[in-house]
Amino acid sequence: MFILYRRVVNVDWFGDSNTLLRFNMFSVSHFAVLGVFFLVISALFFCRNILREGQWRKSEILITCSFILFEAVNHFWMYKHGLWTLGRSLPLELCNIAVILSVILLLTKNRFVFEILFFLALAGATQAIITPALTYGFPHFRFFHFFYSHMMVVWVTLYFVWAKGYFISFMSVLKIVGFINLLLPAILFMNRVSEGNYWFLRHKPNSHSILDILGPYPWYIFSLEGILIGISFIAWIIARHWNRRPASCAVQVPWLSSQGNIRPPFRAPFLMGPDESLRNPDE
Repeated sequence: MFILYRRVVNVDWFGDSNTLLRFNMFSVSHFAVLGVFFLVISALFFCRNILREGQWRKSEILITCSFILFEAVNHFWMYKHGLWTLGRSLPLELCNIAVILSVILLLTKNRFVFEILFFLALAGATQAIITPALTYGFPHFRFFHFFYSHMMVVWVTLYFVWAKGYFISFMSVLKIVGFINLLLPAILFMNRVSEGNYWFLRHKPNSHSILDILGPYPWYIFSLEGILIGISFIAWIIARHWNRRPASCAVQVPWLSSQGNIRPPFRAPFLMGPDESLRNPDE
């Protein structure tokens, strides 16, 4: 404990050197982060009834402010150490876009934004947490920024699933595929203008990654597109299965119709327990 304390005190946690704070995948600090990540997910699931019934607007605004604060400090860190460049620092990576969508979702509760964020969070951010492309280890600022941003994106998404009753459909799959492909020309243009490598569209990362098994350039880009479509369809199939469960095993969210009768506009999303049945009085 004393050695860990001296390490935390004596290092420059806001500096640009990672010599003493190099991140190692599946190290003690990484496993600790993974533990917190899955612990909070479990808490969100088991406390979903409490979250659904409570008023959490102030907490949503607070989380929104924390997103903005972390991103502002991160850009300040890059600028302070001369690391801010047009080709690396713009919020154009998919996880950066997921952070922006999380802020918009928390402020507006827009369902289209949720549908896009759902796939980016569960496919992209979760993968980044488990196999992070990170060089700065605990307790450097970049370590906290990276994991907080990625984990909070997933937590916000699951909060809207389990507490707000948001869900995806087959159209959601088409929307995320269309969203990615509409952004693709803009990202290619920015890569050319800035000589950057956003979305790894110019070359593979220098470190080992899943791209190593997806073929050479440019074929791995098409492989990634196929993986995106495949994961999206799998998520939709799982969602459809759970949404079609009997009424006794699925939550129904009441809605007031024009005739004054309580009607459910949709079944709440998948991963709901049988103890959550709020039966329609007309059934």
